[in-house]
Amino acid sequence: MDFYRCAILSHYLNPLKIPRDLTEASLSGAGLSIVAALIMMLLFGMELSSYLAVNTTTTVVVDKSADGDFLRIHFNISFPALSCEFASIDVSDVLGTNRLNITKTVRKFPIDPHLKTTGEEFHSGHGSHHINHGEEIKEEIPDGAVPLVSGSFDSFTKHFPLLIVNFNAPWCYWSNRLKPSWEKAASIIYHKFALDSSSYLIKYNPETDGRVLLGSVDCTEEAELCKRNHIQGYPSIRIFRKGSDLKEDHGHHEHESYYGDRDTDSIVKMVDELVAPIHPETHKLDLDGISNETLKHLKKAPVTGGCRVEGYVRVKKVPGNLIISAHSGAHSFDSSKMNMSHVVTHLSFGRMFSPRLLTDMRRLLPYIGQSHDKLDEKAFINQHEFGANVTIEHYLQVVKTEVITRRTAQEHSLVEEYEYTAHSSIAQTYYLPVAKFHYELSPMQIMITENPKSFSHFITNLCAIIGGVFTVAGILDSIFHNTIRLVKKVELGKNF
Repeated sequence: MDFYRCAILSHYLNPLKIPRDLTEASLSGAGLSIVAALIMMLLFGMELSSYLAVNTTTTVVVDKSADGDFLRIHFNISFPALSCEFASIDVSDVLGTNRLNITKTVRKFPIDPHLKTTGEEFHSGHGSHHINHGEEIKEEIPDGAVPLVSGSFDSFTKHFPLLIVNFNAPWCYWSNRLKPSWEKAASIIYHKFALDSSSYLIKYNPETDGRVLLGSVDCTEEAELCKRNHIQGYPSIRIFRKGSDLKEDHGHHEHESYYGDRDTDSIVKMVDELVAPIHPETHKLDLDGISNETLKHLKKAPVTGGCRVEGYVRVKKVPGNLIISAHSGAHSFDSSKMNMSHVVTHLSFGRMFSPRLLTDMRRLLPYIGQSHDKLDEKAFINQHEFGANVTIEHYLQVVKTEVITRRTAQEHSLVEEYEYTAHSSIAQTYYLPVAKFHYELSPMQIMITENPKSFSHFITNLCAIIGGVFTVAGILDSIFHNTIRLVKKVELGKNF
């Protein structure tokens, strides 16, 4: 009786007996443990990647934009052959809206053929005001201005403190309107005024005074000279000053443009005020002697023939056009020589993304951001292989994309952007060539909704991975050991 009591007491007091195959180390067990650990790490990495990945659903709904009936178009476009003097940004749409020469939200910078900036921002200022041409002069006016050609132009710029030149074209209406006033003004400047019956006074005698010379250049005859001075609109009045006729860093003539009235009295007044500060003997110029009224009509002429336009325009959310062209209310253009080649640095619709927002959007790049800048860094260059009068057109199909996140307690919109597809073509026209961006906005919008996984789901899966791998490893190890033991018993039985 005591023996059975001791056996029962020993059974309850001794610790739980662990199977022998789990306490004894073996090479197969070690290998299986390592394999199980590697499998757990692999499954953990895959589960973590799945948890961090952005899972989305995409739906197409009617556009219910909260940004109203207007939309911004942001752009940065370089035109190597369009002068900032005449570069105009116009907007039109199917509702009849026509806005010409937008300047409030647009900036212009002169550039060279390599798209590098060559000067400060170009301001239109008084260049766009209504120009008075005076009454049409019907009587024949003798030529007073000196005709200039390429061979004599440089020598005149170095000889006279002031060389004021009218670059014109005989076929141009505005050149023909200016010619009588220009020739008459030149005649008045060089005219002999009678002091008495025996003496005369020449206002600015080129031979004795030599402070100013009025000249004219026919750009149909002197095309290279006009091109060298970046003349794109006719007529263009340039003012060359002695001592600043050649700038070493650019190799061009440093000069100004006159944008004031073109009647005879205004031209004569302009010449008088420019000449007055110049000492007749030393020919030294004192700019402080020029009145503000004259200075406001003078602007530094573009040193190169290109222009970069950047900024934004606000348009209605209906089909329309963004047009960039040469425009002036008092100049004519030779359409056969206009080249509207351009490089699109940036073109987008809607709000501009901040760098911080773009950083936050990295996880969304596989779903959005591939087409909101479709034309960026693309060049559309006409090397005259298409002939003259070439208009470059871009057709843009615009659709709004909105990303909604549920990573916070409350659902909210993470980003709203407008993506577009672009198709470009060229067309020859009888009119002035332009660069046209025709846009059409879709009435539908794409909604991309983030569906994040819960953290509890991630922990549950993680526990399932650890427990599952451990259990499967134990089963395999048990099968392996039992199989070996059975094989050994069989072999012992055979040997016995």
